[in-house]
Amino acid sequence: MVKMLKPAASDKTLGLKDMTDARVSLGRHGAGLPTRAQLAFLLDHARAREAVWTSIDRSSLADRLARLGLSVVNVESMARDRNIYVRRPDLGRQLSEESAALLKHKRTIEGYDVAIIVADGLSSSAVDLNAVPLIEALVPRLASLNLSAASIVLANQARVAVGDPVGEALGAKLTIVLVGERPGLSAADSLGAYITYGPRSGNPDSSRNCVSNIRDGGLPIHEAAEIITALTRDMMSTRVSGVGLKAAIAGLLKNQNGSAPPKELVLV
Repeated sequence: MVKMLKPAASDKTLGLKDMTDARVSLGRHGAGLPTRAQLAFLLDHARAREAVWTSIDRSSLADRLARLGLSVVNVESMARDRNIYVRRPDLGRQLSEESAALLKHKRTIEGYDVAIIVADGLSSSAVDLNAVPLIEALVPRLASLNLSAASIVLANQARVAVGDPVGEALGAKLTIVLVGERPGLSAADSLGAYITYGPRSGNPDSSRNCVSNIRDGGLPIHEAAEIITALTRDMMSTRVSGVGLKAAIAGLLKNQNGSAPPKELVLV
Protein backbone atom coordinates (compact mmCIF):
# COMPACT_ATOMS: atom_id res chain seq x y z
CA MET A 1 0.00 0.00 0.00
CA VAL A 2 1.38 3.39 -1.05
CA LYS A 3 1.57 5.88 1.76
CA MET A 4 1.04 9.51 0.76
CA LEU A 5 3.35 11.96 2.48
CA LYS A 6 1.79 15.34 3.10
CA PRO A 7 4.18 18.22 3.81
CA ALA A 8 3.59 20.33 6.85
CA ALA A 9 2.07 23.73 6.23
CA SER A 10 5.46 25.40 6.72
CA ASP A 11 7.06 23.07 4.10
CA LYS A 12 4.53 23.44 1.29
CA THR A 13 6.65 25.93 -0.67
CA LEU A 14 9.36 23.21 -1.01
CA GLY A 15 12.01 25.92 -0.82
CA LEU A 16 11.08 27.38 -4.20
CA LYS A 17 11.63 30.94 -3.03
CA ASP A 18 15.24 30.05 -2.23
CA MET A 19 15.79 28.69 -5.75
CA THR A 20 14.50 31.55 -7.89
CA ASP A 21 13.72 35.25 -7.95
CA ALA A 22 10.51 34.47 -9.85
CA ARG A 23 7.16 35.28 -8.26
CA VAL A 24 6.33 31.93 -6.64
CA SER A 25 4.73 30.95 -3.33
CA LEU A 26 3.20 34.38 -2.82
CA GLY A 27 0.47 33.12 -0.52
CA ARG A 28 -3.03 34.58 -0.39
CA HIS A 29 -5.33 36.59 1.82
CA GLY A 30 -8.88 35.52 1.18
CA ALA A 31 -9.31 35.57 -2.60
CA GLY A 32 -6.43 38.01 -3.18
CA LEU A 33 -2.72 38.45 -2.62
CA PRO A 34 -1.32 39.43 0.76
CA THR A 35 -0.54 43.13 1.09
CA ARG A 36 3.22 42.46 1.18
CA ALA A 37 3.10 40.54 -2.14
CA GLN A 38 0.92 43.21 -3.77
CA LEU A 39 3.28 46.00 -2.70
CA ALA A 40 6.28 43.99 -3.93
CA PHE A 41 4.55 43.59 -7.31
CA LEU A 42 3.99 47.34 -7.59
CA LEU A 43 7.61 48.04 -6.62
CA ASP A 44 9.00 45.56 -9.17
CA HIS A 45 6.75 47.01 -11.87
CA ALA A 46 8.01 50.52 -11.05
CA ARG A 47 11.62 49.33 -11.22
CA ALA A 48 11.00 47.74 -14.62
CA ARG A 49 9.45 50.94 -15.99
CA GLU A 50 12.29 53.02 -14.59
CA ALA A 51 14.87 50.71 -16.22
CA VAL A 52 13.22 51.21 -19.62
CA TRP A 53 12.70 54.98 -19.48
CA THR A 54 15.82 56.14 -17.63
CA SER A 55 18.83 57.08 -19.75
CA ILE A 56 22.25 55.66 -18.92
CA ASP A 57 24.89 58.02 -17.57
CA ARG A 58 27.35 57.84 -20.45
CA SER A 59 29.84 60.27 -18.90
CA SER A 60 30.04 58.09 -15.79
CA LEU A 61 30.51 54.97 -17.92
CA ALA A 62 33.24 56.68 -19.93
CA ASP A 63 35.03 57.75 -16.72
CA ARG A 64 34.89 54.25 -15.28
CA LEU A 65 36.23 52.76 -18.53
CA ALA A 66 38.97 55.40 -18.68
CA ARG A 67 40.13 54.29 -15.22
CA LEU A 68 40.63 50.84 -16.78
CA GLY A 69 42.80 52.41 -19.48
CA LEU A 70 40.14 52.06 -22.18
CA SER A 71 39.23 54.76 -24.69
CA VAL A 72 35.60 55.41 -25.60
CA VAL A 73 33.68 56.64 -28.64
CA ASN A 74 30.13 57.96 -28.22
CA VAL A 75 27.66 57.36 -31.06
CA GLU A 76 23.94 57.88 -31.65
CA SER A 77 21.32 55.74 -33.32
CA MET A 78 18.71 57.14 -35.69
CA ALA A 79 16.25 57.36 -32.76
CA ARG A 80 16.43 60.97 -31.54
CA ASP A 81 14.90 60.38 -28.11
CA ARG A 82 13.52 57.66 -25.85
CA ASN A 83 9.93 57.98 -27.04
CA ILE A 84 10.95 57.40 -30.66
CA TYR A 85 13.32 54.63 -29.59
CA VAL A 86 10.54 52.68 -27.87
CA ARG A 87 8.03 53.19 -30.70
CA ARG A 88 10.46 52.64 -33.60
CA PRO A 89 12.74 49.64 -32.99
CA ASP A 90 14.05 49.90 -36.56
CA LEU A 91 15.65 53.29 -35.88
CA GLY A 92 17.49 51.94 -32.84
CA ARG A 93 19.23 49.44 -35.13
CA GLN A 94 20.71 52.13 -37.38
CA LEU A 95 23.58 54.56 -36.81
CA SER A 96 23.08 58.25 -37.39
CA GLU A 97 24.97 59.59 -40.41
CA GLU A 98 27.26 61.66 -38.18
CA SER A 99 28.13 58.64 -36.02
CA ALA A 100 28.83 56.43 -39.04
CA ALA A 101 31.19 59.09 -40.42
CA LEU A 102 32.92 59.39 -37.02
CA LEU A 103 33.59 55.65 -36.82
CA LYS A 104 34.84 55.45 -40.41
CA HIS A 105 37.30 58.22 -39.56
CA LYS A 106 38.61 56.11 -36.65
CA ARG A 107 38.99 53.01 -38.82
CA THR A 108 42.55 51.80 -39.39
CA ILE A 109 43.91 50.34 -42.63
CA GLU A 110 44.00 46.85 -41.11
CA GLY A 111 40.69 47.23 -39.27
CA TYR A 112 40.16 45.46 -35.94
CA ASP A 113 39.56 41.91 -34.82
CA VAL A 114 36.97 42.85 -32.17
CA ALA A 115 34.73 45.81 -31.39
CA ILE A 116 32.81 46.00 -28.10
CA ILE A 117 29.64 48.07 -28.21
CA VAL A 118 27.66 49.07 -25.11
CA ALA A 119 24.02 49.78 -26.00
CA ASP A 120 21.41 50.99 -23.52
CA GLY A 121 18.74 48.66 -24.93
CA LEU A 122 15.70 48.40 -22.69
CA SER A 123 17.42 48.53 -19.30
CA SER A 124 19.69 51.35 -18.21
CA SER A 125 20.03 49.59 -14.84
CA ALA A 126 21.62 46.55 -16.48
CA VAL A 127 24.19 48.68 -18.28
CA ASP A 128 25.01 50.87 -15.27
CA LEU A 129 25.51 47.87 -12.97
CA ASN A 130 27.05 45.22 -15.20
CA ALA A 131 28.65 46.60 -18.37
CA VAL A 132 31.91 47.94 -16.90
CA PRO A 133 32.61 44.90 -14.64
CA LEU A 134 32.00 42.59 -17.61
CA ILE A 135 34.31 44.61 -19.88
CA GLU A 136 36.96 44.62 -17.14
CA ALA A 137 36.78 40.81 -17.00
CA LEU A 138 36.54 40.40 -20.77
CA VAL A 139 39.32 42.64 -22.12
CA PRO A 140 42.31 40.69 -20.69
CA ARG A 141 40.76 37.42 -21.84
CA LEU A 142 40.41 38.75 -25.39
CA ALA A 143 43.97 40.09 -25.23
CA SER A 144 45.17 36.57 -24.39
CA LEU A 145 43.82 35.52 -27.80
CA ASN A 146 46.06 38.15 -29.45
CA LEU A 147 43.08 40.02 -30.88
CA SER A 148 43.21 43.70 -31.77
CA ALA A 149 40.35 45.73 -30.31
CA ALA A 150 38.76 49.04 -31.24
CA SER A 151 37.83 51.69 -28.70
CA ILE A 152 34.75 50.85 -26.65
CA VAL A 153 31.68 52.23 -28.45
CA LEU A 154 28.90 53.68 -26.28
CA ALA A 155 25.74 53.67 -28.40
CA ASN A 156 22.81 55.84 -27.31
CA GLN A 157 19.17 54.78 -27.96
CA ALA A 158 20.52 51.59 -29.53
CA ARG A 159 19.39 48.02 -30.02
CA VAL A 160 21.31 44.80 -30.63
CA ALA A 161 21.58 45.14 -34.41
CA VAL A 162 23.37 48.51 -34.13
CA GLY A 163 26.51 46.41 -33.76
CA ASP A 164 26.35 45.59 -37.48
CA PRO A 165 26.80 49.13 -38.86
CA VAL A 166 29.27 49.89 -36.04
CA GLY A 167 31.42 46.89 -36.90
CA GLU A 168 31.09 47.62 -40.59
CA ALA A 169 32.23 51.23 -40.16
CA LEU A 170 35.21 50.24 -37.98
CA GLY A 171 36.22 47.32 -40.20
CA ALA A 172 35.87 44.88 -37.29
CA LYS A 173 35.80 41.15 -37.93
CA LEU A 174 33.63 40.49 -34.87
CA THR A 175 31.37 42.56 -32.64
CA ILE A 176 30.29 42.03 -29.04
CA VAL A 177 27.18 44.06 -28.19
CA LEU A 178 26.45 44.44 -24.48
CA VAL A 179 22.83 45.53 -24.16
CA GLY A 180 20.27 46.01 -21.41
CA GLU A 181 17.66 43.25 -21.74
CA ARG A 182 13.93 43.83 -21.52
CA PRO A 183 13.17 44.00 -17.77
CA GLY A 184 10.73 41.68 -16.07
CA LEU A 185 9.09 41.65 -12.66
CA SER A 186 11.80 39.43 -11.19
CA ALA A 187 14.82 41.14 -12.81
CA ALA A 188 15.25 44.65 -14.18
CA ASP A 189 19.07 44.61 -14.38
CA SER A 190 19.81 41.75 -16.79
CA LEU A 191 22.57 42.35 -19.36
CA GLY A 192 22.84 40.42 -22.63
CA ALA A 193 25.92 39.90 -24.83
CA TYR A 194 25.37 39.36 -28.56
CA ILE A 195 28.39 38.18 -30.57
CA THR A 196 28.45 38.39 -34.38
CA TYR A 197 31.18 37.40 -36.82
CA GLY A 198 31.26 39.43 -40.01
CA PRO A 199 29.03 42.34 -38.94
CA ARG A 200 27.15 43.78 -41.89
CA SER A 201 24.06 45.96 -42.02
CA GLY A 202 21.01 43.77 -42.49
CA ASN A 203 22.45 40.65 -40.84
CA PRO A 204 19.66 38.35 -39.57
CA ASP A 205 19.39 37.59 -35.86
CA SER A 206 20.26 33.97 -36.66
CA SER A 207 23.83 35.14 -37.35
CA ARG A 208 24.40 36.02 -33.67
CA ASN A 209 25.11 34.09 -30.49
CA CYS A 210 23.67 35.35 -27.22
CA VAL A 211 24.84 35.08 -23.63
CA SER A 212 21.95 36.34 -21.52
CA ASN A 213 20.90 37.12 -17.95
CA ILE A 214 24.31 38.47 -16.93
CA ARG A 215 23.71 39.94 -13.47
CA ASP A 216 23.98 39.35 -9.77
CA GLY A 217 21.52 36.52 -9.20
CA GLY A 218 21.84 35.30 -12.79
CA LEU A 219 24.96 34.39 -14.79
CA PRO A 220 28.00 35.69 -12.86
CA ILE A 221 30.26 38.23 -14.59
CA HIS A 222 33.36 36.03 -14.73
CA GLU A 223 31.45 33.02 -16.07
CA ALA A 224 29.91 35.21 -18.75
CA ALA A 225 33.37 36.54 -19.69
CA GLU A 226 34.68 32.98 -20.06
CA ILE A 227 31.75 31.97 -22.29
CA ILE A 228 32.05 35.08 -24.46
CA THR A 229 35.80 34.50 -24.84
CA ALA A 230 35.24 30.86 -25.84
CA LEU A 231 32.63 31.89 -28.41
CA THR A 232 34.95 34.58 -29.76
CA ARG A 233 37.81 32.10 -30.11
CA ASP A 234 35.59 29.62 -31.95
CA MET A 235 34.15 32.28 -34.26
CA MET A 236 37.59 33.60 -35.17
CA SER A 237 38.72 30.04 -35.94
CA THR A 238 35.69 29.07 -38.03
CA ARG A 239 34.69 32.53 -39.36
CA VAL A 240 31.10 31.58 -38.51
CA SER A 241 28.63 32.75 -35.86
CA GLY A 242 24.99 32.12 -35.06
CA VAL A 243 23.10 28.92 -35.77
CA GLY A 244 25.90 27.49 -37.92
CA LEU A 245 28.62 27.76 -35.28
CA LYS A 246 28.33 24.31 -33.69
CA ALA A 247 28.41 22.57 -37.06
CA ALA A 248 31.39 24.69 -38.08
CA ILE A 249 33.31 23.76 -34.90
CA ALA A 250 32.52 20.08 -35.44
CA GLY A 251 33.77 20.33 -39.01
CA LEU A 252 36.96 22.08 -37.88
CA LEU A 253 37.66 19.38 -35.28
CA LYS A 254 37.00 16.66 -37.83
CA ASN A 255 39.49 18.19 -40.25
CA GLN A 256 42.10 18.56 -37.51
CA ASN A 257 41.69 15.06 -36.06
CA GLY A 258 40.58 13.15 -39.12
CA SER A 259 37.46 11.95 -37.29
CA ALA A 260 34.21 13.31 -35.90
CA PRO A 261 34.30 14.84 -32.40
CA PRO A 262 33.24 12.48 -29.59
CA LYS A 263 29.56 12.49 -28.72
CA GLU A 264 30.26 13.65 -25.18
CA LEU A 265 32.07 16.76 -26.40
CA VAL A 266 30.14 19.85 -25.42
CA LEU A 267 30.41 22.61 -28.03
CA VAL A 268 29.88 26.09 -26.60
